[in-house]
Amino acid sequence: MQLSLLSIRLYSFLESNKKSLVYFPLYFYWIILFALTSFPTDALPSFGIGDKFEHLIAYFVLTILMQLTFHFQKKYERLKLKPGYYAVLISALYGIVDEVHQYFIPGRYCDILDLLANFVGIILAFFLAKYFLETALSKVEKTS
Repeated sequence: MQLSLLSIRLYSFLESNKKSLVYFPLYFYWIILFALTSFPTDALPSFGIGDKFEHLIAYFVLTILMQLTFHFQKKYERLKLKPGYYAVLISALYGIVDEVHQYFIPGRYCDILDLLANFVGIILAFFLAKYFLETALSKVEKTS
């Protein structure tokens, strides 16, 4: 019961503040992500966690924000109907392009294991966001 109430509150909070908590963070995060993958490796700070885990987390966050953005937006009905599928598709395509892009950056390389870590983060985000949205929407519809 507490988890249901929390998901309803979080959903309502995100929906009422979607520009500042979903849309803007997606734009800002994506720009930062692109910038970080465009620097040579010797210019990047080390976070002390494994490279593959960093890839997983980076694409997990990107996909969550994208899936929420597609869900909350009202302009494109097709995106709103299946926000998770479009978020997975766009995140995966971006992950591929980003890995190829890194091939041309000094000190970086295109790594299939990095791409695999990206995909794992994308899939985990898809299922988590899908579960959250379905749970919250079913509870919101019952209370309406």
